[in-house]
Amino acid sequence: MENTIHATQAVVSLDVALPGIIWGWMITLNMWAKSIGTGVVFVGAYLLYRHKQEDIIGLRWIIPLISFVALNLFLLFTLVDLHQPLRMWHIFAYPHWTSAITVGAWMASLFVGLVTVLTVIGLSDGFGDFFKRGCRITLIKNLAKFAGRHATAYDKILPFVIFLAIPVTTYTAIIMAESSARELWQAPTEMMQMVWAAFMAGSSVLLFASGGWSKEARKDLAMVLAFSVFASFVMYMGEYFFSFKSSEAEATLAYVYSGGVYETEFWFGMAIGFIAPFFLIVSAIKEDNKTLMRFAAILALVGLYLAKDVWLKIPQMLPLS
Repeated sequence: MENTIHATQAVVSLDVALPGIIWGWMITLNMWAKSIGTGVVFVGAYLLYRHKQEDIIGLRWIIPLISFVALNLFLLFTLVDLHQPLRMWHIFAYPHWTSAITVGAWMASLFVGLVTVLTVIGLSDGFGDFFKRGCRITLIKNLAKFAGRHATAYDKILPFVIFLAIPVTTYTAIIMAESSARELWQAPTEMMQMVWAAFMAGSSVLLFASGGWSKEARKDLAMVLAFSVFASFVMYMGEYFFSFKSSEAEATLAYVYSGGVYETEFWFGMAIGFIAPFFLIVSAIKEDNKTLMRFAAILALVGLYLAKDVWLKIPQMLPLS
């Protein structure tokens, strides 16, 4: 009798909500690396526009090299996180243009391709500066010639790279906002948080390369870092204290209010990644203290990772059923 009833022959694959955290440290590291990869483009382009080449020595090859490394880490962890990574090519062979993931994958791939071209031009330009005279190494000679022929190509490609950096650094916010029953991940605020994160990470990383630059260039970098940590901190505090219009967001933030591990991580991240760097940078600007600036940059990078980690995990702690 049981075999004749279709309902009893059903195979149950999942009858409870997914327990625990699905997007963990790997996605946090993914977003953190993406912030660095896009941030150095934003901040580096600003410095190229503001200062002469002799004031920012080597920046033309530093920008694409750092971006290239960070973006490939971002893509690597994106690929590893996929349940079927070997089917990744389906996004390109059978694209669905209504999907934020598909659009983001295409833009990120194009962005990385252009950054790769800039890296080759920038590095060949850098090698040419060192070895163009009397060098017997054929490869370096060829790189120097390549840089000379394509120096103007760098300036023509850079605006497209800057333009693509905007959707690449923000499209993850769209994916998060599309997640069902995750009221804390609102698209407008998440997009702005990711923009500020890019400026934070980009200025922090470039501060480590600014030792031989002019005082004015370092001051501009420090000001970008100070403003971005301040603006990002204000947004986090606004969401933390004024999410009372959404009961689901309040229930999510209860995991931070409760005094557990997430409250400690959140406020530790706020303290060392946003509050401390702001005051350190403000005091370092007056005396052009390179050591203090770099210390503030390290704190900002660490605090940014911790803040993103909490903000990514706590909405997943709330049961959906």
